[in-house]
Amino acid sequence: MRKLMTIATGFALLTAGAATAFAEQSPSDVAIAELKKQLPNLTAPQLTASEIPGLYQIIAGDQVFYWSPDGYLVTGEVWNVKEGKNITAEKRERARAERDKALAPKIAKLPLEKAVKIGNGKTVVIEFTDPDCPFCRKADDFLSKRQDVTRYVFLFPLKKLHPQAEAKSAYVLSQKDKASALKEVFRGTFDESPIPSFDSSAVSLVRENLKLGEELGVTGTPVMIINGTIVRGARLDKLELLLESKS
Repeated sequence: MRKLMTIATGFALLTAGAATAFAEQSPSDVAIAELKKQLPNLTAPQLTASEIPGLYQIIAGDQVFYWSPDGYLVTGEVWNVKEGKNITAEKRERARAERDKALAPKIAKLPLEKAVKIGNGKTVVIEFTDPDCPFCRKADDFLSKRQDVTRYVFLFPLKKLHPQAEAKSAYVLSQKDKASALKEVFRGTFDESPIPSFDSSAVSLVRENLKLGEELGVTGTPVMIINGTIVRGARLDKLELLLESKS
């Protein structure tokens, strides 16, 4: 139903005659200026003519949506019914792949010595994780059962969602055996009981971790990097495929 509603919305916009004149040509300075006027807070958008007459395609980060110079914005998934493919999903995946490729130099320069190291396997997995994130705990449970990985875990507490996550992260980073401390936290040891005292200087280490993640565009957790491939979310099937391909 959502697919049909999205397509119907796109067709409704075609009644705007002026928009058609814009989309029949490649993006011009006029169209870009109009976009900036209507959506001034849009960060570094890529504007191209879309497959749908009358609409431009906008890619901002890894988000894909559609815009008419007459002032209409279409969000959601757009499908090509004849070919049975999700156009929006294809463009979104392509945008993510391009963005991830551009991040490669920053990933190579990550100070792994500031991460919590777990294991000694041949495949390196870099993680950004929130100790109170249920999806991060799910990913940790999956990875902790593998003997073929060396994990470098950067703690990335989402304080607005999980108020205790920053303190738990600082506790982990203040311990001599950080890997064991992280296991305690992931196991839920301090979910209902007080977090042990820790050196306040560890809070600055947590904020360094946050900065590193933000520079890579991390906004949610978990995020895992395996040989340059970035996996966002606890997509265990994709993780397993990547790890098996390296074995």
